[in-house]
Amino acid sequence: MRQFRSLFALLAIAGLALPATVQSQQPRYGGELVFPVPSEPPSYDGHREETFGLIHPFAPFYNTLLRVDPNDPSGTKPVPSLAESWTVSKDGLTYTFKLHKGVKFHDGSDMTSRDVKASYDKIIFPPPGVGSTRKGQYAVVQAVEAPDASTVVFKLKWASASFLAGLASPWNFIYKADILAKEPNWYEKNIMGTGPFTFIEHVKGSHVVGKKFAGYWDKGKPYLEGFRAIFMRDSAAQVAAVRGERAHIQFRSFTSKDRDNLKAALGDKITVQESDWDCILMVGVNHKKKPFDDKRVRRALTLALDRHAGSKALSQIAIVKAVAGVQVPGTPFATPPAELNKLAGYGTDINKSRAEAKRLLKEAGVPEGFSFTFSNRGIPMPYEPLGVWMIDQWRQIGLNVKHNVIESRAYFPFIRKGEAEVHMDFQCGYIVEPDLDMYKFLSTSRNPANYGYYEDPVLDQLYDKQSRATNLEERKAAIRAFEKRLLDEEAHYLMTLQWNRIIPHSSKVKGWTITPSHYLNNTLDTVWLTE
Repeated sequence: MRQFRSLFALLAIAGLALPATVQSQQPRYGGELVFPVPSEPPSYDGHREETFGLIHPFAPFYNTLLRVDPNDPSGTKPVPSLAESWTVSKDGLTYTFKLHKGVKFHDGSDMTSRDVKASYDKIIFPPPGVGSTRKGQYAVVQAVEAPDASTVVFKLKWASASFLAGLASPWNFIYKADILAKEPNWYEKNIMGTGPFTFIEHVKGSHVVGKKFAGYWDKGKPYLEGFRAIFMRDSAAQVAAVRGERAHIQFRSFTSKDRDNLKAALGDKITVQESDWDCILMVGVNHKKKPFDDKRVRRALTLALDRHAGSKALSQIAIVKAVAGVQVPGTPFATPPAELNKLAGYGTDINKSRAEAKRLLKEAGVPEGFSFTFSNRGIPMPYEPLGVWMIDQWRQIGLNVKHNVIESRAYFPFIRKGEAEVHMDFQCGYIVEPDLDMYKFLSTSRNPANYGYYEDPVLDQLYDKQSRATNLEERKAAIRAFEKRLLDEEAHYLMTLQWNRIIPHSSKVKGWTITPSHYLNNTLDTVWLTE
């Protein structure tokens, strides 16, 4: 537990986000918050999905056991939500949570420990046919118990410094046990939680509407009368909506150019919050497809990318910035740039790297002009500019790549089938923590959301080693070894550039603080409008 507290202290010192605007006014009740959302989810199930297209419009209908402090700009501090308090045994193997009493589901029924247990059993121990993309994050859990109606106990197999952070996941919606017992997949197509807003309607391709829940357990909240999330794919249309004061905020990000244009047009009517961002796009390479089962081919693909020149050019037009490895640059466990540059594809001599890439392709028997399809997610920013950039980079080592852009809602069902050759994937976290940020890259048998479809027990062992390390330097060494194997030795995934988060929003919006994650602060219980 000392290591856990020290980690969060280090992250706070690292200054991951600019200080939040101090809210001195008294919150005002009423009003409807309007915000565009660039993507729509494949389903409503937070335990299964991975897209902000679910979190932004649907998180307000739910609560989680813990949450990340909505007023903490570092986005690292777990605080109570449905849990009122908790204790940890001396050996770190038993976590006991006391729940708030009087919590109601939107159907009027009481929420108890039985519902929390059923929700976490679904996440950690899903029955056959039930999707849970994060079950591997909770491999440390031996059992979840509900000894009485207001108590939940997690029994662990070993002490974990990141366990509380894992319980603060914004994806871990608490569902109703009776519903899960009858139909475990009910929440994929239906919505019913304990959150500050009740579901009114979802018109696909258009909008989601939520209304204030009069019976909300956290008395005095929410402040808003309701919200309206408008699905809007085009970045220019999102900016125009905020500029025309038809929308208050977009919770993902705008570019630096968008920020400047909005500020120039609206002046003090716009407030700008900025932060580093625990989010990066990367290339998933299907190890089941030839010739991508050959690590020489995967290594050639990463060697072709001039990340340093790309950072300078793309940061001017897209929401990306820093060259990165498996941790957000500048945070305690991130690899220093000089060391990172020693990995394949990170060197500063691009001509040397591309010559090696061509050699590897020839050695692997890949002919000049070899063609393959790169599947990309249909969200313009930053998927489109990064996709176009990478295709051009691969062309310079003699590859002919077709750009297959897939509508966002259909994208995850497509890549889950395992039919893509090479595709755009992402790793976006809700707390900067190695256990959470690196889980994505474990073998498919441990992480169903690994769409490279590889098994690498050595990588898995390195992950477990860093997770259980009690010494800071020992953990750093294991993370470096994990990173080198993932990105260099095996080139399982290819990193692009770290994102940079910029939220210019209406100055009428109060009670919202930016963090390094666009998955946080979407419950909307603390948000209010000045008029």
